[in-house]
Amino acid sequence: MVGGGAMGSATAWALARRGREVLLAERFEPGHAMGASHGEFRNFNVAYSEPDYVAMLVEARCLWEELEAASGAELLDLVGLVNHGEGPGNGDGESRASFDAVRAALAGTGVRSEFLRPEEAHERWPGMRFDTRVLFSPDSGRVRADASVAALQQVATSLGAEVRHATRAVDIRVADDHADVDLETDGRVATVRARSLVVTAGAWTEKLLGDRIRLPRLVVTQEQPAHFALRPALGGDAWPSFNHLHDRSSESGDYWYSDVYGMLTPGEGVKVGWHGTGLVTDPDARTFESEPVQLEALRRYAADWLPGVDPDDFAEISCTYTSTDTTDFVLDRVGPVTVGAGFSGHGFKFTPTVGRILADLATAGDRPPSRFALAR
Repeated sequence: MVGGGAMGSATAWALARRGREVLLAERFEPGHAMGASHGEFRNFNVAYSEPDYVAMLVEARCLWEELEAASGAELLDLVGLVNHGEGPGNGDGESRASFDAVRAALAGTGVRSEFLRPEEAHERWPGMRFDTRVLFSPDSGRVRADASVAALQQVATSLGAEVRHATRAVDIRVADDHADVDLETDGRVATVRARSLVVTAGAWTEKLLGDRIRLPRLVVTQEQPAHFALRPALGGDAWPSFNHLHDRSSESGDYWYSDVYGMLTPGEGVKVGWHGTGLVTDPDARTFESEPVQLEALRRYAADWLPGVDPDDFAEISCTYTSTDTTDFVLDRVGPVTVGAGFSGHGFKFTPTVGRILADLATAGDRPPSRFALAR
């Protein structure tokens, strides 16, 4: 396996649980901040209406709890999550139906949700401002990112998997009969032969596989959220995680780049970010510096919509997205090579389910839903 972030570590866990011999090569040291799996939290947002994603969410919740039990780590923090700002007309017409569709899709899954009026939501969460109805799910919230990767690797190694950090994949060579694959690395064992190779290399997927497999377009961007300090009068208990949809028809939204996401990170402030609007980057040549115009717009958003934070007191963050044109993931197999990529800034919540799917592909060759296929 290549790539020991969240998805690769989840796949190693899924394979080790089945008694498979697993070797996971990760180019960086544990806890690095070079990819997309680092940091304290990611949103655990359940606001999906597509059946494929809803089914994956339900499975992921169960698998997260299994991982917590197996590792002893607390990973899910279900503080709830609000979605608001339904789009054109502040919630009228087609965009309003999208929230209704989410609630209908969740009905019967055991995932609770409810609608709140703006004034009800503000009374409950005074640190946020609302001008449309709010879709709230108490069965959502946030999941610990760094801790999840560590827990996945801990449990996988306890089941016999081997994780090699500081081991970069240099080349992949598939045998002529497609029965075996050689992985060349710069580690202590230069070449490893396997019957099946799983590649979850994040922003480096195109660099590693682009000459060997016909991939859909994968765009790597450097995203730049920030942690904004809480105002002293507002306690941390008054913060759900959130997504704020961009109303492109609103005259007051001229500085918006995209939808906004956020969550409280205890001890650091409220994380707030534009979604998928960062500058296209080479993962080996990132600046880790924020683009100033987007940063100023993010501060203006905080001032306008988050009365519970100080827009002048913030710490910048840098991470990467690797996105497909549709924002659907890539989960597929060609010969002995299985690919997991293109998680488009919304994949972390699905991590253990993605690991299970990639393990299925690598062992049994079961095909994923067509939306995740390489040829889509």
